[in-house]
Amino acid sequence: MAGTIKRNNVRVRGAGHRTMIFAHGFGCDQNMWRFVAPAFEKDFMTVVFDHVGAGGSDLSAYDSAKYSTLSGYTKDVVEIGTELGLKDSVFVGHSVSSMIGVLAARQAPGMFGKLVLIGPSPRYIDDDGYVGGFSAQQIEELLRFLDSNHMGWSMQMAPMIMGNPDRPELGQELTNSFCSADPEIAKAFARVTFTSDNREDLAEVSLPTLVLQCSEDIIAPPEVGEFVARNIPNSRMIVLDATGHCPNLSAPEEVIAAMRPFV
Repeated sequence: MAGTIKRNNVRVRGAGHRTMIFAHGFGCDQNMWRFVAPAFEKDFMTVVFDHVGAGGSDLSAYDSAKYSTLSGYTKDVVEIGTELGLKDSVFVGHSVSSMIGVLAARQAPGMFGKLVLIGPSPRYIDDDGYVGGFSAQQIEELLRFLDSNHMGWSMQMAPMIMGNPDRPELGQELTNSFCSADPEIAKAFARVTFTSDNREDLAEVSLPTLVLQCSEDIIAPPEVGEFVARNIPNSRMIVLDATGHCPNLSAPEEVIAAMRPFV
């Protein structure tokens, strides 16, 4: 247990009988949940953690082969849940971690009872009859830019991803988070994130699922959220007034209010 807990810098709080586990997105860490997770500590045991390569995780645990697909991150989530004895818990995933949660729920039946997916995207690249938000060329250009200039990419992309230009401090926080990540791990995780295709996995989700979609989001536009909700059998979608890709930072009260009736 100590190895898993240390590897992913797991933090457990709260006093409820059920558990809610929060998984952060690309370029972020568990600190991105600091406005949302505490709101549920009265009724749930809350778990936050860092994916390997982020925040206070054990960088020495990073293995390029293991983490070359989302399955490596999924395995970590399942191991955390196993060590903590999670059953019928609520998985809350932001961005790429939404799909990690979808995969983890399939791998560990009974560990999760509900899913909350914030800004999910099963595929970022457009396809025949599918709007992902980016062309294949745009994604490749984005990844080449990151490969060549991690700091420059972070400074340019983070404020765009965050949105809310009237609140530049939010964009700066995301920029700082991107810049603090290990560059080589960040590059690899970005490629895994933006080239994954988990559309076929959605139909296999049997759990009640809440999709939270921001009204404007350049990373996961409304068509993507609608696709996710349409293809997960027992799901519902709430379109938030919030804009940008990180409502857990920009509009935590709205996220909390949307989650409460569901969980």
